[in-house]
Amino acid sequence: MTSSHSHNMGDVLQKCDNRATGYQQWMSHLCEELWDVPLSKLSIPGSHDTMTYCLDRLSPVDPTSPKLLLFFEKYVPVITRTIMLRWSTTQTLSVTEQLNAGIRYLDLRISHRPDAYSDLYFVHGLYTSKTVEETLHEIADWLQQNPREILILGCDNLQSMSPEHHMCLINCIHKIFGPKLCPKHEQPTLRNLWKQNYQLIVCYDDPLALMFEYLWPSIPYWWANTTKTRSLLHFLEMKKHIGRPDGFFAAGLNFTENMSYILKHPFSSMKRLTLPKLPSLYEWVQRQHPGGSRDAINIIAEDLIGSDHFVSAVIKLNMKLLHRSDALLKET
Repeated sequence: MTSSHSHNMGDVLQKCDNRATGYQQWMSHLCEELWDVPLSKLSIPGSHDTMTYCLDRLSPVDPTSPKLLLFFEKYVPVITRTIMLRWSTTQTLSVTEQLNAGIRYLDLRISHRPDAYSDLYFVHGLYTSKTVEETLHEIADWLQQNPREILILGCDNLQSMSPEHHMCLINCIHKIFGPKLCPKHEQPTLRNLWKQNYQLIVCYDDPLALMFEYLWPSIPYWWANTTKTRSLLHFLEMKKHIGRPDGFFAAGLNFTENMSYILKHPFSSMKRLTLPKLPSLYEWVQRQHPGGSRDAINIIAEDLIGSDHFVSAVIKLNMKLLHRSDALLKET
C-alpha cells in the first residue's frame, strides 16, 4: 500500500469515527466505503430475547417449561413466578429504547398464549403483556422516524402455533410493513436497500415462509447453553474455527441457566449472573472482525442492552473493514 493510499485511508477512518458518535442512526452515518458490503458481512449489534422486559407475572407459564418447574408452579405459584421472572428477564429496555441504543437485530420468541383467543405474544418462561401486533406497530413507527436504518427481525423461535396462527402472523407482518419488507432475492447492501426504500429483513423459521418472497430463511444462532464465561467464549471460538455460514448468523453472548443452577441460586437472577461477566464479553467483542473470512462475525447478540459499551463496540468493528484493500471490499 502506498503512503498516499495510507493517508487517504486514515482520513476515511477519522471521518467515520467522527460521524459515529450517536447510535440511533448509526447505519445512515456509516462510511460510504461500506455501503456496498452485504449486511451479512457487517458487524451488527443484536438483543437476545428482545421482549422479556415486559413479561407478565400473572400470565400462564409456558407449557413447554421443565416438568419440575411446572410442578412447583402448581403448588407454590407466587414463589415460582417470582423466581421465573428474575431468571427470564434478559432485557430491561423497551424495544424502542433498544433500537435507539443502536440494536439492529431483534430476537423475537413468538407463541400463542393459552389464555388468549387469537392474539399472539412473546414468551420466555412467562408470556409478555404486550402483543406481537402492538410491538410490530411500535417497530414500524420507529422505522418511519429513522428512514435510513435497516432492521433484522429473527422470528426463529415460534411455539404452540397452528398453521392458522402462522398465517395470521405473516399477514400481520405484511399489513404493517408492506413496501418496507426486503424480498429475499435482493442483495442486502445499504446502498441497494436505501435505493428501494427497504428497511426490514424478516427471518422466519417455518416451512410456510418458503411461500412468501418477503420472508427470509431462519438465522443460525450460536448458543453456548452455559453459565460460565470461559465455556461461552470457548464455544464461540470453536464455531468460528469451523467457519461462518454464508448468510446472516448470530453469535450469542448470553448465558443460560438450568433448573439445577436455579435451585442452587434461588435468590439470584439473570441480571446478577450476567453483569459481572460483561467486561470479559466486551473484551472478546473488541477482538472480533466482520467480513467474509471463515472466522468473521456478523450479528452479535447480548442480554441487558444498555448496561455496558457492547453496542458501540460491535458497531466500531466495521471500521476494521476499511483496513482492507478496495479489491477485498468489493469481493464481500
